Parts: sequence; C-alpha cells; structure tokens
Amino acid sequence: MMYDMILKNGRVIDPANKIDAVADVAVRNGKIEAVGPGLSGCGREIDVEGLLVTPGLVDAHCHCYPFFPPAEDSLPTIHPDAHFFQHGVTTAVDAGTCGWRDFPLFKEQVIDRSRVRIFAMLNIAASGMVHLDCEQDHKQFHPGIAAEVAKAYPETVVAIKTAHYWVGLPYDAEHQPWTSVDSAVDAAERCGLPCMADFQPNGPERTYPDLILKHLRPGDIHTHMYAQQFPVLDENGHVSEFLFQARERGVKFDLGHGAGSFWFRNAVPALRQGFAPDTLSTDLYLDNVSGAAIGLDHILSKYLSMGMPLDQVIQKSTTAPAQMLALPGVGTLSPGACADIALFRLEHGRFRYADSGNAALSGDARLSCAGTIRAGEWVYNPGAFGMPEWSEAPHEYWVAPGVIK
Repeated sequence: MMYDMILKNGRVIDPANKIDAVADVAVRNGKIEAVGPGLSGCGREIDVEGLLVTPGLVDAHCHCYPFFPPAEDSLPTIHPDAHFFQHGVTTAVDAGTCGWRDFPLFKEQVIDRSRVRIFAMLNIAASGMVHLDCEQDHKQFHPGIAAEVAKAYPETVVAIKTAHYWVGLPYDAEHQPWTSVDSAVDAAERCGLPCMADFQPNGPERTYPDLILKHLRPGDIHTHMYAQQFPVLDENGHVSEFLFQARERGVKFDLGHGAGSFWFRNAVPALRQGFAPDTLSTDLYLDNVSGAAIGLDHILSKYLSMGMPLDQVIQKSTTAPAQMLALPGVGTLSPGACADIALFRLEHGRFRYADSGNAALSGDARLSCAGTIRAGEWVYNPGAFGMPEWSEAPHEYWVAPGVIK
C-alpha cells in the first residue's frame, strides 16, 4: 500500500499552500504524503465529502499548567488533551502560565506527556501565573535567567510573556509603570524571541499607544486586542490611527478572547474598518471553557458570522500563528509535514454568540468539529470515520482478550 489512509472528496483548505478545492489527503507513517484529486493506493479510504479538511488548528494563546492549581491565586488551567482535540486543535501555545522557576516541571509533567503538541511562552515573573502575586513583584523579574531558560529549551519555548502587572493601582518606588513590559522585552531580546504583552493602560504614565509604538519591538505581540480597556475606536467611532501605525512598524495583534477580553463593540467595527487580528486564539482556561471562549472552532464561528472570509479564518488559526511564533512544521498540509488534520462541518442557519460583556451577535455560520487527526491517528472521532459496522467487524472484535474457554 502506498498510503496508510486517504481522506476522500473533502474541501481542502490549506492557506500555506494556497489550496481551497475539493481534493484527497493521503497519510503515511504519521505524515502528509500527498494532497490532490483522485488519489488511490490504500485500502483505508474514508469519504469526507461535504466536510472541510484543514491543517490541525493552532491555538496561540491558552493556559494548561498545572492541572490542579497549587494555591488560591493560581490561574485555573485546563487539561490540553481533554479540551483541544474536540475543537480541531492539534497544537497549543501556553501563554506564560509558567516562569523559569516552574518550567522544568511543566515540561516534564505536561508538555512531554500530552498528545497535543504544546509550545510555551515563558513568563518574565519567576513563578508566572502559578502564583499570580509573583507578577506584581519586580524582584521576581529576571531577564537574564528567563533568557537562559528559553535558550536551554529552544524546541519548546517560543516567546517571553508579560501579564497582569499593577492594574489600576498608583505607582510607587517598588512599582514603576513599565517594569514588567521592559523586563520581558529585555529577556526576549537576549534570547532572540518575540515578547507577548497582556497589558492594562494605567494613567498617563502607561498608555496603550506608548506600549505598541515605543516599548514593543517589531515582531512583538499585543494580546487581548479588543478588550474594553483599549481605545480601539476614537471619539468618532473610527479605528484609532495609532493601531495602524503599530501594525505598520511590525507589531502583531493576537485576539486572546478569554473570559473578559473580547467585546463586540470593539471587534465588529474594527473588522469592518480593516483592523483584524493577526491570529485568532482562545486564552482558554477553566473560567471560560464553558463560555464565552469555549474553544477555537467557536471563536472561528464568531468571526465567520462577523463577516471574515472562511479562508482568512483558517489562515489566522493555522499559518499565521505558526509564522508569528516560528513553529516548525505546524499549520500546513504540505507533503512531509506531520499529519495533523481537522475536519469541520460548515453549518448555515441562525446562531447567536456571546462576548465578554454578556452581549450577543446573531450570525448565520458555524464551524463544528467533525474529527481530528494527530500525527496520522484519530484522536477525536465522534462520527466513527473508518470504522466497520459492528455486525461486519473483524474476528478480533468478537473475542474478549484474556478469557479462558
């Protein structure tokens, strides 16, 4: 047999290769072997006519360590294998849950044991969000150590993260406006990686324009871009000019939906005026896995209903995050790439979607994950693709192992 499996007759959307056509996808030894019409040479052909076939999605912003928070101030995180596959996600990027102090345990206990492929951003605070109060203490910011840990794990650490620092509080000698951001950028500069900023404007000393026009570098990322605290729109309802200036200088913008960071009143006008996210991501953790983020396919559905074309929705959840964070061999169906594949039903009807302010948008489109393949193996298969009818199952099906007759 030339192939281990062929997905037949699906609508293949692979932005990395500019493919949007009905085609077959052949898999062999856990890798993509071929994409094109009329493929044959395999006894395991699976008809997926009517479904979208895409690269496995990349969630560029989530939180998945530790599974059981060790303290009351820990971010309540999710189990990656329990939450991502059912949404078509095969690659996830933990966005700064761990600092350098906890990262070796994170790698040993989660990254190395998960079927989901996991990359990590390293928090500039020593304990990151494992102990959230650490993010407020400048004595916990060690750019040199963070950079060295990142360099020690180049196959895993893809960025440096700053988050949650000194929100809505007056500055003092121990808490200066830009300490966390500048420390994270310093660490990122030392190890040659981008920096992601989860940021709150705080008075005239710490403004949003200053973050994206002065403190972040080209290639650095601002996340939670449509949160209510940002002046996305000016007094006339137009997208603020400084946002286009920041994009022109190379700053990237990540959606980072989360529990409190996505507001239709910012996102819809911005999309209509040409200011869309570079990457669509969930900021998934326990507090939003049941709403309003839910999963990446749910967020893609919101954007379809907001008017973003389907090919862009897929591009911003596959190719774009892979390029932004230099993730090797991810987000593509190119021959030779790991066979990470998602299947979706594109449904049309009347649907309603919630934002972080408990307001709704009515839309006419929804993506529903129909199956997920990771490294050539089914990891989510609610439709029983490739399985025989029980009455026609092979001999092994009818024999209980270990039973003595």
